[in-house]
Amino acid sequence: MSQLQPVRGTHDLLNDVMRKHRHIINRCLLLCERYGFNEIKTPIFEFSDVFLRTLGETSDIVSKEMYTFLDKGGDSISLRPEGTAGVVRAFISEGLTHQLPLKLFYEGPMFRYERPQKGRYRQFYQIGVELLGVENPDADVEVISLAELLLKELGVLSRVQLEINSIGDKASRDTFRKELVNYYKKHEKSLSEESLRRLLINPMRILDSKDRADIAINQNAPQLEHFLNPLSKEKFTHIQKALDDLKINYKINPRLVRGLDYYCHLVFEFRTTELGSQDAVLSGGRYDGLSEIMGGAQTPAVGWAAGVERLSLLIPTELPTKRPISLIPLGDAAEGVCRELAHQLRSQGFAIDMAHSGNMSNRMKKATKQNAVAAIIIGDNELQSGDYTLKILDTGAQLKVKKADLAKRLNASFSHYIS
Repeated sequence: MSQLQPVRGTHDLLNDVMRKHRHIINRCLLLCERYGFNEIKTPIFEFSDVFLRTLGETSDIVSKEMYTFLDKGGDSISLRPEGTAGVVRAFISEGLTHQLPLKLFYEGPMFRYERPQKGRYRQFYQIGVELLGVENPDADVEVISLAELLLKELGVLSRVQLEINSIGDKASRDTFRKELVNYYKKHEKSLSEESLRRLLINPMRILDSKDRADIAINQNAPQLEHFLNPLSKEKFTHIQKALDDLKINYKINPRLVRGLDYYCHLVFEFRTTELGSQDAVLSGGRYDGLSEIMGGAQTPAVGWAAGVERLSLLIPTELPTKRPISLIPLGDAAEGVCRELAHQLRSQGFAIDMAHSGNMSNRMKKATKQNAVAAIIIGDNELQSGDYTLKILDTGAQLKVKKADLAKRLNASFSHYIS
């Protein structure tokens, strides 16, 4: 029988990888609380219509990548490929319009059937924020500043570049799209197969094509900024000034677009050059039309999502772990004493590793391997005298500590290791 393996495009989160994963989520949660965002959890699967309405049946995600199946009741169900649609569905179905403005944070697994590569999995994890109910572009600036501070606190801000663009309102985009289609039709013979498909469905997406021939054609393509109406220009100028005031570095990328109709005005990405083709670490934008498309009231909204795996790859060093105290019982009589002592010390906040088996040398080697800060050794002699042996592993110093004074001594010497 062949050995069972994880499904292609999935991965187990272990040790250092898991610590980085949890560190990113916890850091984001704490920062979101500072900004007044509340956490939301939506199901990992929805009725497929949630994504068909929002992403469109012709989008790459729906047509190629979504995990869709019929459940036992005959309903079409899809694993969520992204987080925003589920959040807005909850906003509508839970009747949250009376709570506007809403500031929501989420984290969890997403699912897309894509070709796995560095930083891209079929089950991947995202963190994201959504701010609903505020039309003022200051909301856009707030979510960008939250993203920028998160990347700074994770130690990766210097490894990314914020790019922004305005795709204007629907009227601006409609006029631009017509000019864009006319331009690309003159170059149909040179466009990539993927861009030829997009020309019929979503021509704006050709602007961010990675194909070399498409990139060359895009050099002279019409630019959306020339089609923005006064209101769109005013909003984008406001955002730029606010970012300048906050000293948030950015560059304008006129090729940065979103292909879905509900996006409008600001779009942005934090990009890196260190992850190959998976260069977008955190992406966002304004989506004032999404709630209405899903059957709710027209509701202005802006948000972003970030890939946890990609952020993990950018975190430069291993995260520090809590250093334990190794508790080493020698003999049957000491086992019960150490069990009670471990419970007492853990309740006081210390990380305790019980070294139950092996000779003394092997147990000390294990303590060293686990980067223990100290070892408490209790055998027959210690039980008889009431003086426990405390060995400080960083220095090799060894001393006797009375049972009654042990907790006090540990607190005095190792209080900075208490969780």
